Amino acid sequence: MKFLVTGGAGFIGSNYLHYVVNKYKEDYFVCLDALTYAGNYNNIKELETKENYKFVKGDIRDSLFIDKLFSEENFDIVINFAAESHVDNSIKNPNLFAETNILGTMNLLNASKKYNIKRYHQVSTDEVYGDLPLDRKDLLFTENTPLHTSSPYSASKASADLEVLAYARTYKLPVTISRCSNNYGPYQFPEKLIPVVISKALNNENIPVYGKGENVRDWIHVHDHNVGVDLIVRNGRPGEVYNLGGHSERTNLEVVKTILKHMGKSEDLITFVEDRPGHDLRYAINSTKVEKELNWNRTYNFDDGIKETVNWYLSNESWINNILSGDYKNAYKEELITNK
Repeated sequence: MKFLVTGGAGFIGSNYLHYVVNKYKEDYFVCLDALTYAGNYNNIKELETKENYKFVKGDIRDSLFIDKLFSEENFDIVINFAAESHVDNSIKNPNLFAETNILGTMNLLNASKKYNIKRYHQVSTDEVYGDLPLDRKDLLFTENTPLHTSSPYSASKASADLEVLAYARTYKLPVTISRCSNNYGPYQFPEKLIPVVISKALNNENIPVYGKGENVRDWIHVHDHNVGVDLIVRNGRPGEVYNLGGHSERTNLEVVKTILKHMGKSEDLITFVEDRPGHDLRYAINSTKVEKELNWNRTYNFDDGIKETVNWYLSNESWINNILSGDYKNAYKEELITNK
């Protein structure tokens, strides 16, 4: 089968490609990425030597480009990882999130419908459910939890999900949706909590923590998330939503302290800052549906996974420095010159 993987140079998408390109030699994977600020060609550079893979630079917001790509490539499966995903950025520029996350998704849906795609999969987020109270540990998000968004980011992702389900009902497009909790692991752009903490701690800089750091997130290792996505794409029931959770709830402050302890850094680096507007209190996912239907489970617990993740960043300081300096933006240009 031939797969289109959008957003494949980003954090989750690149980890997905490393997993499937090496696992499924009989399948072919086309990575599409616009290489905006969070798309890093270095994340996927080593895949260029694989015979069942190629990279295409392009933007899902460009409907003409998307139509031409679909007509030329004859895809069987579309997996949409492409998204603007940083909540702080969505507060500053909500229109960009609507353009990429909603209209970009619709461009992919329209092309999938036109060219008879066998499966369209939308990678979504638990943030579409809103948040849960801190004092009700018994409450978890299920696939039937009503959508109740808090930020322009989560609103754009919820809107995209609704469009996906509408195309399934109206046009009989075979779709699936996965909604995951907070991911961690290699290649995460240093704007999210864990890589921010690591990169700042390396330089003994102050580490900003919103409010009192009491907000709770459910953490899932990116590998476990991608194994779940792969199972859903290949074996999930069309028209269904599946939650993928880590069963690893931690306050933001606990996460920061865990990282600092593993790095041998002082907690004095922690600096509490003004809370984010509309900051969700707690996320927690019930993954029973995908566990029972597709026999999915996690291989990482948070304590082991976070140590491995911190060690990856410590062993790849050049990767972080390349991003902080902005040099990573030239990786694709250098690749083109090398291949001439």
